[in-house]
Amino acid sequence: MADVPMTSEAVAVPRERGRTTSSTFIRVFRYTAIRLLALVISVVFGVYLTILVANMGGAVDDIRRGQIREGVAMMLSMDPDLRQLSRAERDVLAAEYIAIAEARFGLDQPFIVRSFRFLQNALTLDLGRAEHLTSDSGSRQVRQIILERLPPTLVLFATANLFLFFFSVTLALFLSRRYGTFLDRMVIAFSPASSAPSWFYGLFLILFFAAMWGVLPYGGMVSAPPPAQTSAYLLDLARHMVLPVSAMVLSGIFASTYSWRTFFLIYSSEDYVEMAKAKGLASRDIERHYILRPTLPTIITSFALMLISMWTGAIILETVFNWPGLGRLFFSAINLYDTPVIVGETVVYAYLLALTVFMLDFVYVLVDPRVKIGGKGGA
Repeated sequence: MADVPMTSEAVAVPRERGRTTSSTFIRVFRYTAIRLLALVISVVFGVYLTILVANMGGAVDDIRRGQIREGVAMMLSMDPDLRQLSRAERDVLAAEYIAIAEARFGLDQPFIVRSFRFLQNALTLDLGRAEHLTSDSGSRQVRQIILERLPPTLVLFATANLFLFFFSVTLALFLSRRYGTFLDRMVIAFSPASSAPSWFYGLFLILFFAAMWGVLPYGGMVSAPPPAQTSAYLLDLARHMVLPVSAMVLSGIFASTYSWRTFFLIYSSEDYVEMAKAKGLASRDIERHYILRPTLPTIITSFALMLISMWTGAIILETVFNWPGLGRLFFSAINLYDTPVIVGETVVYAYLLALTVFMLDFVYVLVDPRVKIGGKGGA
């Protein structure tokens, strides 16, 4: 049987598909690179601004120089061999010790030079040694201190935010089906209560459940000493998480439910929803495909913004509940003027927030096929 010659149209189809795939890859790569560059610039600017603020216009350097002079003077006064020296000899020796100590801290260089070096070290997580704080193992390495405090914060906030997101979406869908009921009006009435921060609710939860009724612990991550068995440890951890998780949920549940319920009501009155109902589709399928799916980008955006605000509120919340996370560490570092730890925590928060914003556009594509990365009018 003779071979059938391929037409020009048949040859053009694979070539056109190849060009489309290549064009899509280039568009996604260009968009990702531009997005990453913008986030990197934002992180660099934010971290450098934190370095300037943490130094307080040179006040921290003056405090550190005073501490060095005080330490050297105390060392010289307590050494019996150095007491035999004359006043002039002791002054010369003190000046040498002070110069060595200032050189070790970089105080012999202008602050503008040290700030850019500190910025480079901070962005690469080469954070050096803390000035006052230590890790649980006794290390002064800032990286070790932060790595010890990062898991408790991630466990607490991941649990609270996942529960808040899924419970709010479920409750909002439930209320959209029961518009005008007593429960719907009650959620609307309580929505202004979400303006109060989570630590505000935490104080009342501690007052009632810990101080008055004694059914839950005041704070901390686990009991002291912690349970030896893994199952008992996890149960004790869950018991200590009830109050802080409840505080975060109470702070965001009413506003998020009211906002998302409103979006569900708006989309449930669209013509294509009425058409689906006329075709006899099940209510569950209509909610999943015609109401929930189009509103997910808006819901995810508002949830991401709420997540960012909760990250920034971790400082007071973890301090209130004595939770051994990044927020409590940040509060301690501010009180002690521990600049390396302050900058190190800022870098970690900046990376977490930048990662949240960066992943947001890709989540849009996953939940809404109408969104094209880097396309006109798309993400």
